[in-house]
Amino acid sequence: QVQLVESGGGLVQPGGSLRLSCAASGTIFSIKAMGWYRQAPGRQRELVAGITSGDSTNYADSVKGRVTISRDKAQNTVYLQMNSLKPEDRAVYYCNADVVSHYHIRRVYWGKGTLVTVSS
Repeated sequence: QVQLVESGGGLVQPGGSLRLSCAASGTIFSIKAMGWYRQAPGRQRELVAGITSGDSTNYADSVKGRVTISRDKAQNTVYLQMNSLKPEDRAVYYCNADVVSHYHIRRVYWGKGTLVTVSS
């Protein structure tokens, strides 16, 4: 079993910043990639940013220039630094990880999500 726990969500004013964290725990041999997705009310879940074990990154066009994804491999943790936040960034943000776990089984896991609210 592998668990992903997000933290760092909350209320922020437009133009403000927020840093999300996601820690993976459990029987982990390696993590091939980690990422952040978000889902706003009435919208489909979308990729915000992803990072591979080789530290290659990709971002959604809507957040490029405002968001930076990084990871601490030793701690099995991924971060999402969000700057210049806009009201349209309001969503539940979900952590995602491609994990090789017990008996070398490779599966994708999801966190429960953390709510980001951008409002004055």
